[in-house]
Amino acid sequence: METTIRIPILRTPRLVLRAFNAADWDAFAAMEANPAVRQHRGGNVLTPEQAWTSMQLLLGQWALRGYGVFAIEAAGDDPSRRSFAGFAGVLHPADWPEAELAYSLDEPWWGQGLATEAAGAVRDWAFERLAVARLVSFIAPANQRSARVARKLGAVRDGTEILRGFAVERWVYPRPGAGVVV
Repeated sequence: METTIRIPILRTPRLVLRAFNAADWDAFAAMEANPAVRQHRGGNVLTPEQAWTSMQLLLGQWALRGYGVFAIEAAGDDPSRRSFAGFAGVLHPADWPEAELAYSLDEPWWGQGLATEAAGAVRDWAFERLAVARLVSFIAPANQRSARVARKLGAVRDGTEILRGFAVERWVYPRPGAGVVV
């Protein structure tokens, strides 16, 4: 039996969200080796080999669940001038209690509203395409930047979870028109 994986391309005014590819490895590995980027995502920096494995896991979720995480490119009219900026998507590892709207940008892209733009595009796509009543973001309590993004996108803080030994806040994004589902 042949499996075809279709990963859509999402476009916003400043971004292209697309499948990861091998050419992203160097930029993704550099991002994942940055302690400032990893501070609120477990704190451990990744080696280039671990970053490769992480990309494989993010891509594999598309085949297993039919949704997953997109690479983010800062858009430009010329594809050769686009830059890898981070990732955003619907993350749902086997040990997660529910689907997460996840996002992370490399440090040079912080403070420009790009995380909100990317996560908003993914949220809208997910609610249009997936049969989920809600999405959540699991955010470290000290990660005020990510909490601000969640708030801007209409999420409401709804308690805490322990994920892989870390206490995180659960931010809930209700399906449009459904009200808050907690």
